[in-house]
Amino acid sequence: MAVLAAVALAACRTTLPQPEGNRPPPPRSSPTTPRPVDPNNPNAGRYALEHDEAPDHREVPADILNVPDAVPRAEPRSRGGNAPSYSVFGKTYRVLSDARGYRNSGMASWYGKKFHGSATANGETYDMYQMTAAHKTLPLPSFVRVTRTDTGKSVIVRVNDRGPFHPGRIIDLSYAAAAKLDMLGVGSAPVEVVALDPVEPIAPSEQWLQVAAYADPINAVVMREQLLARGHAGAQILIDDENGGDPLHRVVLGPFIDEQKALATDQKLRTEGYVARWMRR
Repeated sequence: MAVLAAVALAACRTTLPQPEGNRPPPPRSSPTTPRPVDPNNPNAGRYALEHDEAPDHREVPADILNVPDAVPRAEPRSRGGNAPSYSVFGKTYRVLSDARGYRNSGMASWYGKKFHGSATANGETYDMYQMTAAHKTLPLPSFVRVTRTDTGKSVIVRVNDRGPFHPGRIIDLSYAAAAKLDMLGVGSAPVEVVALDPVEPIAPSEQWLQVAAYADPINAVVMREQLLARGHAGAQILIDDENGGDPLHRVVLGPFIDEQKALATDQKLRTEGYVARWMRR
């Protein structure tokens, strides 16, 4: 813990250069914990390092923010990395037999130069400039949509590695995926991870901005009218009665498929004094 604290303090003292072109600003190094080590694996020595390292900004491709998302497709399970169970740091993890229906929320981190060019858990080569990720229990490979719950930014990645084994983190993203989610500088971010079925076509991701939620429908109508008066033509009320109790009347804007339009609307709401939250239906 003392080593991690020292690393964190050192990172806090780092002055970040200004971004060049389409490159994200060089981030602080993101602490990354070791992945399972096969004593017969010639790459095992990479796990001896205490912390990960971001690439030098001169090494980052100019179009890093335009790297296309992974495209889900049907693939056979990898021969490596899919044992029914494995243990790391005294804890046993059981690999899911099927990714379908998987959904979880928690913190995401990213891993970079320390692992670049090394073997992943399923025997592929880790390329931090591709849209990949590490997960503790999803079958390898799997495809998931990762959405930042605080900003609504979303990417699709291919899971081909194991990790992260830091408490409280549910997925480790490649450098490219973290760049597109705008989380390089902060190191970790709250996300929702949803497995995608490669057999089914992917519908565009619809996002909503919830401005308020009321048990009293009259209050919801008043808020909707306020938003309409401010020029938010998409303001509407969604009734949520899935929990079997009194229905909840959510005042929302959307749905949004275009990410830039959604982010612009969120910013406009903030300037008007509203604090909206992202939601999906």
